[in-house]
Amino acid sequence: MAIANKIASHISKSSWIRKMFEEGERMRQELGADNVYDFTLGNPDVEPPAAFQRELLALAQNPLPGMHRYMNNAGYADTRSAVADKLSRNSGLKVSADHVIMTCGAGGALNVVLKTILNPGEEVIILAPFFVEYKFYIDNHGGVPVEVWTDHETFQLDIAAIESAITPKTRAILICSPNNPTGVIYPAESLRQLGEVVKRVYKRNGHLIYVISDEPYARIAYDSKQVPNIFPLVESSIIVTSHSKDLALPGERIGYLAANPRMDTAMQFIEGAVFSNRVLGFVNAPALMQRLVAKLQDESVDIADYQAKRDLLVTSLTSLGFEMVTPDGAFYLFPKSPLADDVEFVKLAQKHQILLVPGAGFGAPGYFRIAYCVDKGVIERSLPAWRELARELKLTAKS
Repeated sequence: MAIANKIASHISKSSWIRKMFEEGERMRQELGADNVYDFTLGNPDVEPPAAFQRELLALAQNPLPGMHRYMNNAGYADTRSAVADKLSRNSGLKVSADHVIMTCGAGGALNVVLKTILNPGEEVIILAPFFVEYKFYIDNHGGVPVEVWTDHETFQLDIAAIESAITPKTRAILICSPNNPTGVIYPAESLRQLGEVVKRVYKRNGHLIYVISDEPYARIAYDSKQVPNIFPLVESSIIVTSHSKDLALPGERIGYLAANPRMDTAMQFIEGAVFSNRVLGFVNAPALMQRLVAKLQDESVDIADYQAKRDLLVTSLTSLGFEMVTPDGAFYLFPKSPLADDVEFVKLAQKHQILLVPGAGFGAPGYFRIAYCVDKGVIERSLPAWRELARELKLTAKS
């Protein structure tokens, strides 16, 4: 075989998101783009904030000497200071530049963290439904993913289930809030309880468990809800995030990781993570993007546009009989599949030119994901197709 057996196996099980997106490309060529309703990929349809364009133009017109050279593997000190200042304001704690490493997006940050902390065979608890790549990231560094379900009705943390899943091999618990794919936000009290669980384990036997908080959607929250900062709530916490969603820069691969300053091992972890950032081949985060985001830590895309799309879809689909938890943030819906086999449901939807991702791809068979970071016109044009799909399934709205 030309490639490693493990990679061949992973490809066969790889992302449903990409599979459906590629199917969408085929259908668009065959039927025309306006006749295909593609809700597969979490690729923002909005443009970056105006401040980004201003800073980009200013930097292009007034280039800094050496601005494209290597820098410290952790990133530019002024950029890390800007991130640390933002984290300090959000957490109420003193976060310094030394607690921050600039990374190649949240995916890069997660791989850096996992390489830094995992010994072969150690376990990482992931909470279903979960982002599809988590298992592969954990496997990259010799870890073992352990799936634990959130509450089946609300998708909120099941603290008792998480505690029951902890073993002597547990090294980390990986959470995502607002969640991909459900859009729920974990409240401060739940995070505090999670912090108490890992603290009890540490006090009992010196077993340090990190809580890794994956937060690319932290600035996309609706109905005046706030995403709690994890640092005051979980002592052994690490934040990983990117500006892919809040600044609509997914192709630029710019993000960061930050260690909780209250953590005794924070600086040892950071030293290891700087080394891991280098030897994984990332070397450093993109220099140009670091310069830009340093001045954009208080900027964000306009979430009112996303909220309007959420409201349109939730209202329209529930009126047709689809059941779902209304998301608090991000830009996904995760309804129950009307068919027991979510893959079969997605295939049926495809016959109506609606492209979705089955819940099985997120460790949650029986559901499906809708990514509504698309032009509102796509949603509006899709509604007759949704009605026909609901009619074929004989759905009726619950009173």
